[in-house]
Amino acid sequence: MNTNYAKNAGLFKALADKNRLMIVDMLSCGELCACMILEKFNITQPTLSHHMKILCDCGLVNGRKEGKWTYYSLNNETVQYIRVFWDEVTSMKDDYICYVAAVEEGCCE
Repeated sequence: MNTNYAKNAGLFKALADKNRLMIVDMLSCGELCACMILEKFNITQPTLSHHMKILCDCGLVNGRKEGKWTYYSLNNETVQYIRVFWDEVTSMKDDYICYVAAVEEGCCE
């Protein structure tokens, strides 16, 4: 398995916040204006902007400006990438880290 653990840790770190998880859940229904997202939270606009920056910077969310409003949507390519990565790290395979280490130590042949 050729996995970039640092990149993937960044994605999971971005998701390691209940507000950001809720935002991702909201965006699973489709594109939303920042004002619509903000209505569902008891946070300030700068705090929402901070959360959205984290989600956009890791590639999980796309943002687009239209006039004075910003609209956000899930980056479906990144969502699929996370699904594949999670499946890889939770499935047994020949190049699985613990399997390779065990074979090198001679306990599983």
